[in-house]
Amino acid sequence: MGQFYLMTDDQREIVDLVDKFCKKELDPIVAEYDRKGEFPMHVYEKAGELGFWGIGIPAEYGGLDVSCVTHALVKMTMGYHDAGYAASHDGATLGIKPILESGSEDQKHYVADRILNNGEFTCMCITEGHCGSDVSGIKTTAVREGDEYVLNGTKAFVTNGSLASMYTVLAVTDKTKGYKGMSLFLVERDIPGVIVGKDEDKMGFRLSNTTEVSFVDVRVPVKNLIGQEGMGFTYIMQTLNRTRPMSIASAIGLSQRALDYAVEYSKIRFAMGQPIYKNQGISFMLADMEIQIEAARQLMLYNCEMIDRDIIMRGRGSIPKAFAADMCMKVTTNALQVFGGYGYTKDYPMEKLMRDAKIFSIFEGPTQIQLKIIAELLTGK
Repeated sequence: MGQFYLMTDDQREIVDLVDKFCKKELDPIVAEYDRKGEFPMHVYEKAGELGFWGIGIPAEYGGLDVSCVTHALVKMTMGYHDAGYAASHDGATLGIKPILESGSEDQKHYVADRILNNGEFTCMCITEGHCGSDVSGIKTTAVREGDEYVLNGTKAFVTNGSLASMYTVLAVTDKTKGYKGMSLFLVERDIPGVIVGKDEDKMGFRLSNTTEVSFVDVRVPVKNLIGQEGMGFTYIMQTLNRTRPMSIASAIGLSQRALDYAVEYSKIRFAMGQPIYKNQGISFMLADMEIQIEAARQLMLYNCEMIDRDIIMRGRGSIPKAFAADMCMKVTTNALQVFGGYGYTKDYPMEKLMRDAKIFSIFEGPTQIQLKIIAELLTGK
């Protein structure tokens, strides 16, 4: 992994460490946990011993303080071994991102300490089942009563919903103001009225935990308001502008693994007296997969480099997100085709990779939403 990017010595060392860790701890149990549809918590706990809980948290709060590029390379490497695990591992710190951007110093230290010292999970509660990507349609409300807000509503498709001890929740505080009437809250899981639903039984990405989370008359202290009231939607968008390029890092890792499998299989599978890679139809398919993966990787790393230089442009992350999501599905489909009938069986790894690939065109903003954002930027809307 990583041979396709000019890494520094420090980046190479981190990537090699992650790769060795995943080969030892993750690869042997992926098939089992894919069948069970569970996140391997014991692997995450071992990752903490190597300091991997701190990736994405600034050094001033005790984290590793890696660059966006380094973070993406780490997630891409994890995704090579299992994209679902990579999503949940990385998602453990996703809920802290808007707090780091806009929260108080007390909130930043409080959440970072719990992640780094205890291996606790945070998660984002934004999506609701009735409105999907239309954030303006959310119905979860937060009504202020004295020194508390009372939250009511249900969030859907929450990554790490069953694992998290802290939720970053977007709720409506003023129905008359649209996007400007939404606020963001840090909600503890153990508060009365927080109800975690069943784990979703997904087609793929089965090592990543996904649940529904409901809030029934949940009383949240005013001090748990993140930033200013009415700024929640803005904070979420600011967070996504920084995290969206990295959201497809594991898709690129997954795609690279699919290509590696396809290339190796094409060398040992014979047809008409020769290995099938000598068939131009197969060799051109492999070459196209390489082109697609490399293009997606460079789009991602370029956008991460911009973030590291503090060049944050609204909607820029939609470009690698849209491209890589479609690329991943195309590459895994073609890689399975190289395996022929064997690729369609569970005895070979391709069917799992193809199942895992589909989610990237759906979660964290489906491809159609990314295209809408890009088109609006082009037309000045």
